Amino acid sequence: MRGLLLLLVVGSVACKGAQHDGVRVYVSNEDGDSISVVDGKTQAVVATIAVGKRPRGMRLSPDGRTLYVALSGSPKGGPGVDESKLPPPDRAADGIGAVDLASGKLVRTLPSGADPEAFDLTPDGKTIYVSNEDTGQASVVDVASGAVKKTIDVGKEPEGVAVRPDGHVVYVTSEASNEVDVIDVASGGIAARIPTQARPRGVVFSRDGKRAYVTTEAGGTVEIVDAVANTVVSAVHVPQKGARPMGIALSPDETRAYVTNGRGGSISVVDVAAGTVERAVEGVAPRPWGIAASRDGKTLYVAGGPSNDLVIVDAPTGVVLKRVPVGTSPWGVVVKE
Repeated sequence: MRGLLLLLVVGSVACKGAQHDGVRVYVSNEDGDSISVVDGKTQAVVATIAVGKRPRGMRLSPDGRTLYVALSGSPKGGPGVDESKLPPPDRAADGIGAVDLASGKLVRTLPSGADPEAFDLTPDGKTIYVSNEDTGQASVVDVASGAVKKTIDVGKEPEGVAVRPDGHVVYVTSEASNEVDVIDVASGGIAARIPTQARPRGVVFSRDGKRAYVTTEAGGTVEIVDAVANTVVSAVHVPQKGARPMGIALSPDETRAYVTNGRGGSISVVDVAAGTVERAVEGVAPRPWGIAASRDGKTLYVAGGPSNDLVIVDAPTGVVLKRVPVGTSPWGVVVKE
């Protein structure tokens, strides 16, 4: 019996180790035209996947076999850039790239509309909703046929996209209109427009679909939204110096929201029940943007932007565990476990 128990314990440890070994962190490198693949155990880059111009937003397919990435032929602008002097966009480079994770290769590029930055998939993985910043529209893409089924007028400079977990509603943040546009999937029309603080960016839903959390870059807040009534119920002020809330990820137990603060260089930890920022992690990166949490909630993965690294943070303590050099200007992060 003792031998059997020992065998069971060893087998359990081996299984846990195998699960940990299988963790991969994918980082989109906006100026590197690539995705870096980081091993969760060794915390080192194990592969680099060429995908096309300006890869930014990423999502996994529901079955976990395909990684989708937004590609854009629009020249890079940003703070302090005179956009009238930029070269013309390369619209042929726009699309949603599909990376087969088994082979580690880009296998197709779906049409997306102009300048895709962020997108999300329906729960069945059959449809992609894409924000088209240059045109103030959202494109609806059929994955099987590779065709844009519909374009929907939203607010100015649409940014973040999230499909509610029930698949019935899509939220699109519109930076220049200071609103979240609510798309009704069944009708393809706008069901509501939710006013927010200035320049809404990231958006994420709770698993039950009853709440949504929206970062506002210029407003310096995290807006907590009743995602059934489509109304803001409270706004959490982010007090960190220079904070410009950008990316957002929920802890697995959904008690905390982790918010990257862009040029503020920090992460704010929001207690969503209390509606307050409980602490900050300072000195994360020059401009942290994309962020993801591990399934066990112990680790945060942050795209460092100008520092060209993936920053690995211990979530409970806020200690930076490691900085992993990746490609140029990392933007988005996806964890596959």
